[in-house]
Amino acid sequence: MTLIEMTLVVATMALLAGFTMPAVRALMNSFQTQSGVQSMIEAAMSSARAMAMSSQNYVGVRFQKLCLAEDPADPFKNLFNAPQYMIFIMHEEPKKIGLANGFRAIEGLEPIRLPATMGVMDLSLVNSDASIDQLVELNDATTFSIVFAPSGKVIVHPVRVRNKDGVYRPRNDAGSLQASPDDVFNSIDNICLYKQGRFVQDDYPGRSGTSALELGLDEENSRTSLVIYEQSALRAAYGSQTPWSGYLGRLAAETLYVSPYAGNLISTH
Repeated sequence: MTLIEMTLVVATMALLAGFTMPAVRALMNSFQTQSGVQSMIEAAMSSARAMAMSSQNYVGVRFQKLCLAEDPADPFKNLFNAPQYMIFIMHEEPKKIGLANGFRAIEGLEPIRLPATMGVMDLSLVNSDASIDQLVELNDATTFSIVFAPSGKVIVHPVRVRNKDGVYRPRNDAGSLQASPDDVFNSIDNICLYKQGRFVQDDYPGRSGTSALELGLDEENSRTSLVIYEQSALRAAYGSQTPWSGYLGRLAAETLYVSPYAGNLISTH
């Protein structure tokens, strides 16, 4: 190609890119709305349902915030600003003692990030009592799973999400036998100290637990409903110490239920 021809090609490509930018921007903005987030969730659940039927195993979509903490003693640092993801999980027979009902992240499937302005929550895990530890509650309510049976039906199934090695609270110290290199689910120690993993696994009791470190992440049943919330409104409600009366109570009427057989989200209003 001559210099003139190459210049014309580059100029044409730049012009076409300029024409497509508004369309791309409009597409990206569409995901910042409740309907856009709902479409993302339904697409993820449709994929999980298909994988459950094809693998004849229990497969689910896990909703959880990214762990941005740097100190294991301060696990809730930047919790409000932490992005929330959808993670594909699969049931696995226990590799270690105590991993019955164990699920792990499906290898090769990257977690899907939800828009920064929106989030997903299980309202049944929110207490209207403002005196409780609100950070534990927020962590608990934004961490839950929706599970599909091998038949493709949405079911309520006990879920304990661990690393792919099935290790309880692994720690990647040199020579440790309790280590795990899982880059999705891992212990709070490994995430903070060794930058191994992005989401805290289910080894830390909730408000009813007796552990000194309570994150609201313990074995629990999968869910069949959810609400989509606005991040700014939720932050303001928690900031005023009135998460339920200030915002979340009004969202109860907008609860979305997962259709048992189709897996899509349905509203009662």
